[in-house]
Amino acid sequence: MRITIYSPEVYTYGSMVVGGILSKKHNVHLIRKPNNALFLKSDVVILSLYSTLQIIDENIKNIVNFIRSSKRKTKVYVAGCVSSYPEIILNELNVDGVIVGEGELTTPNIVEGDTEGLAYWDGNEIVVNYPKEKPDLNHPMPLIPKDIANQNIRGANVYIETHRGCLGNCTFCQVPKFFGKEIRSRDVDLVVEEVKEFKKRGVKRIAISGGTGSLYNFKKSVNRDKFYELLEKISSIVGKNNLSVPDMRVDYVDEDILGAIKNYTIGWVFYGIESGSDKILRDMKKGVSTKKIMDAIKLAKDCDVKVGGSFIVGYPTETEMDYLLTKDFIVDAELDDIFVSIAEPIPTTELCKLVLNTPKEENPTFMRHEGEYRHLNLTESEARCFDLLIHAEMWKSSPRIMTKQLYAIYLNEAKTQGKDIRKITELIFKYKNYL
Repeated sequence: MRITIYSPEVYTYGSMVVGGILSKKHNVHLIRKPNNALFLKSDVVILSLYSTLQIIDENIKNIVNFIRSSKRKTKVYVAGCVSSYPEIILNELNVDGVIVGEGELTTPNIVEGDTEGLAYWDGNEIVVNYPKEKPDLNHPMPLIPKDIANQNIRGANVYIETHRGCLGNCTFCQVPKFFGKEIRSRDVDLVVEEVKEFKKRGVKRIAISGGTGSLYNFKKSVNRDKFYELLEKISSIVGKNNLSVPDMRVDYVDEDILGAIKNYTIGWVFYGIESGSDKILRDMKKGVSTKKIMDAIKLAKDCDVKVGGSFIVGYPTETEMDYLLTKDFIVDAELDDIFVSIAEPIPTTELCKLVLNTPKEENPTFMRHEGEYRHLNLTESEARCFDLLIHAEMWKSSPRIMTKQLYAIYLNEAKTQGKDIRKITELIFKYKNYL
């Protein structure tokens, strides 16, 4: 059987893993750019989607319609993290089904006609058959594309998954529901062999991730030797300047973990800070306080580790005072880098439900900004995103001069995010009965 996996723009790790499993029995092509000729030659096309926006992307819809109109009767499935909300996909895209959950076990059978792990239309009714088991993460070698070294995801050629699951309860995140709260980790030696193979294919920069890097092999009352061993072995292959562990929770770092980050990686941690308001942190169910976050920032600096932080603005319950507290926090933190996002209501998350229960005229994503940036015609979320980007630049450890060009980049970033979040919000309102 000829199977094409299309992962738009980026070869996601999940698409490579499923590609590797399917290639044991089938002729599999993994692409990140549309290839109509290849689509028409395929018996099955799997769209590996990783963003809600891709569901309503006209380019994706056109690809689906093109494939479905062919005489070959090619089967078309959607997979990826968007499969958490199959009802939306099946209403928006004319596909044969959605591969729900973790697809390593079910996909090989689905392409041959099985329905376990598949959501599909049965007449006028949507049937969702969730998989009965969770897959073993010690899977065969992924299908590595020839041009993998050409892609750049936040500075890395590839993100390699080391574990799944999260202990957190963040309202804006779908990871705990998608993968569960139990931490399931891969064997160190298998990850190392994978890194060697990626290096052979030209990959230089590698990031390892499972949501929160330091949760690898995490169990209560168990030492972290496996985490340190993992970093040391990968670093010996690619070099410390080519390895990063990008995402960390502030409540799962200590001196030993930060020491390993310092010794075996590029020497950066990226904390999900989200807000400088304890009230908003409680609303988000972050499970930490601003004091805990500031202590983790100080600890990293004391260990000579650089600190990046991500912030979310436009949360439905965020007031002007909450936002000002975030600005004050940034002044005190003196972070080395900062990322700002407008709150995204990913379907099935608690934030999604909160947005559905918030009148649009009270939602910062739709409220017109009437303050300092009124002349720019921004929503309140866009204005806070733009303002925080500018503000944060001034209080970084190494600030840049705010040129017209940088100003324009930040303004465009805020407007683009605002436009995208409005599209997603309109989508969830359209299908609120499913959510």
